Amino acid sequence: MDWLAAEGYEGARWLLTRLVGALYALAFANAALGWRGLLGDDGLLPARRVVERLDPRHQLTVFAWRYSDDLVVRTCWAAAAVSLAMALGLPQRGPAWVPLALWLVLWALDLSIVTIGQIWYAFGWETILLEAGFVAAFLGSDADVPSWAAILAVRWLLFRIEFGAGLIKLRGDACWRDLTCLDFHHETQPIPGPLSWWAHTRPGWWHRVEVAGNHVTQLVMPVGLFLPQPVAGIAAVSVIATQGWLILTGNFAWLNAVTVVLALSAVPDAWLGWLPVDTAGDGGLPAWLGAVTLAVAAMVLVMSWRPVRNMMSPDQLMNAAFNRFRLVGTYGAFGSVTRTRYEIVLEGTDAEDPDAPDTEWRTYAFKGKPGDPARRPPQVAPWHLRLDWLMWFAAMTPHAGRHDVWFRRLVEGLLEGRPAIRRLLALDPFSPSQPRWIRARRCRYRFTTPDERRATGDFWVVEPVGEFLPPIRRPPTRRHTA
Repeated sequence: MDWLAAEGYEGARWLLTRLVGALYALAFANAALGWRGLLGDDGLLPARRVVERLDPRHQLTVFAWRYSDDLVVRTCWAAAAVSLAMALGLPQRGPAWVPLALWLVLWALDLSIVTIGQIWYAFGWETILLEAGFVAAFLGSDADVPSWAAILAVRWLLFRIEFGAGLIKLRGDACWRDLTCLDFHHETQPIPGPLSWWAHTRPGWWHRVEVAGNHVTQLVMPVGLFLPQPVAGIAAVSVIATQGWLILTGNFAWLNAVTVVLALSAVPDAWLGWLPVDTAGDGGLPAWLGAVTLAVAAMVLVMSWRPVRNMMSPDQLMNAAFNRFRLVGTYGAFGSVTRTRYEIVLEGTDAEDPDAPDTEWRTYAFKGKPGDPARRPPQVAPWHLRLDWLMWFAAMTPHAGRHDVWFRRLVEGLLEGRPAIRRLLALDPFSPSQPRWIRARRCRYRFTTPDERRATGDFWVVEPVGEFLPPIRRPPTRRHTA
């Protein structure tokens, strides 16, 4: 199997397996800490109801055999611990079957969470991370040379992420074609970051360069990933640089981080001389691992038919999985860009009459999404604030619709003082008691101009535009205590 050995990529494999492990640890910790509030029995969209009507022919989860909130949380913490061991490189010190088996267990547990996670886990980067863990399983241990089949499978995943995103932009909003999308995007993206205000206030030519550079990175450079060095390495570096800029100017959970990690598969060891360890695999490529990676590569090739057909279609789906294993999907983001930012401002009061002119309303604060106009947008990525993201989507509609069951349950949970739901927020101004009434207003947010910021110190100008949800009264029964 010497012809299949990817010599010169041991360093890339060393970094890749450890960093994917770190992202898995983060994802499982994220699930453990948010599960009770989002998906627990007392949460916004209880997962138990999904488990009870699962169709195992289309939905795979270990929790089909037994479900409880405690079991899910304990499983997530255990998986986070194993993932941390991967990040430290402990299993990779053993024979190749050890990290392979552990990666497949982690992948299966993550798939189990995503399967029952409903809209809270409907983001493209959930499936990307699943794929990343699956292909990482076949990269071997530190003593082995990685297989070209596994290295190319990683690059194929990266290609689908980048090229699919580039195509969806060209086919989507006209502002991607006239290079004006970033005139709006830094301001209207789901969760702006600390540098988003600065990026938004750059001159128009700067935004044209940003968009043009994005097109080159997503539509041209991915092809270079499959060419000889140094072209493949240059393509990888361009992806890393672009994703680094996105990390600095926005908060997209672990999407950018996992894309950077996958790009390392095209960086040769000659460029990684700064690594503080000896990365040379002296055990060669085990024959059995070479055979397994060839079989997996063949499986990926067969499963790629539908994603490729989707990417080539004028009706391209943006983030789609084509099988219950969520492997070999198609990806993309921001095919359209919003021009105006709206936010839902959640408020409560102790007053008996919510309509009285002297009623004082206190505002609930979220961890990431804009609220207080004087607060600098925070850096939260690669952490995933799922509620904040859904609040961004909900604000696109002028009123709380019947379909937004989770939003009404959020209001009910705060009225009742449910601790798990309170923990989803940065501040409950009524804790440890509860308000009598809660309402939601819809406001327009825009970044201040440089002159406005110098005068006020604020990052945002806020303009109320209407009522999102009329005042809801606390029910007279159920009371939850912290």
